[in-house]
Amino acid sequence: MHLTEKNFMLYAAKNYDMKRSMSEDEFHEDLKRFQYLKRLLKRYEEDNDLRVRLILNHIIVIYNCFGPAATSMLFLRLEEYRKSLKTFLIFLSCMPEQIEYNDVILKSTDIPIDENIALELRKL
Repeated sequence: MHLTEKNFMLYAAKNYDMKRSMSEDEFHEDLKRFQYLKRLLKRYEEDNDLRVRLILNHIIVIYNCFGPAATSMLFLRLEEYRKSLKTFLIFLSCMPEQIEYNDVILKSTDIPIDENIALELRKL
């Protein structure tokens, strides 16, 4: 299944690890993590307030819930924060060479790294 904005919920449900969830509410709570990440990255972009550990925790939980499909889902939902997202995914060894969603094919080499985030991640 090719991920698009229209089929995001179906794609998420198909790739969701049902063993981890006890109810539909938990599925929706896990989907809210995309919004939380967006807020955290927006705060970083606007106020230079970087909450590295909180961002990492949300990304890790998303990968635990959605597996490798999480990469495309993250780039679709957080498209304007590609630079920041790539830096975190490299740190977690989750950044593939190519990401596909909608009609977009992104090569990892075309996305720069955020040096400020990389410095903070090296401190961990």
